[in-house]
Amino acid sequence: MNREYLNVILVDNDEGNQIFFKNIFKDLKIGIKVQVFCNGENLMEYLKSEEAIVPEILFIDFDIPKKNSLECLHEIKANAKFDQMITTIYSDRLSEAEIEDVFVKGANIFMKKPDNYTELKKVISEVVTVNWQYQTSGLNKNNFIMKV
Repeated sequence: MNREYLNVILVDNDEGNQIFFKNIFKDLKIGIKVQVFCNGENLMEYLKSEEAIVPEILFIDFDIPKKNSLECLHEIKANAKFDQMITTIYSDRLSEAEIEDVFVKGANIFMKKPDNYTELKKVISEVVTVNWQYQTSGLNKNNFIMKV
C-alpha cells in the first residue's frame, strides 16, 4: 500500500485543543488530512453518511458533548465499515479502571493528554508514526492496542 497521507478525524469541543492538534499534525513529516468535529453526535452523523471518508485514525476526547466517546466507540465497533480505523481516546484525568473500560469498549489507543505542548507533540507524533507503520505494512489492526 502506497499512501501519501493519513486521513485523521479529531473530535474535541475545546478550540484550543483543536488548534494544538492541527499545528502538531502540520509539523509532522507524515502528510495528514484532518477533519474536526466538536461533538460525538456530529461525528457519528458524518461517519454514517454516504460521502464519509473513513479515517485511518480517529482521535476522540473522552469528555465530548452530546454523544460521549464510549457511545461513539460502541457504534463504531458495531459497524464493519470501520474495522480498519484506529481509534484513540485521550484524556488528562482518567483512572486506571476508566482506561481499562476504554480498551474493553474497543479503543485501540489510550493517550494520556500531557499538560504542555511539547509533550503533547511527542505523544501525538508517536501515535501517528505507529499508525502510519500499520497502514503501510498491512499489519492486522484488530489486535492493535497501545497506551501512551
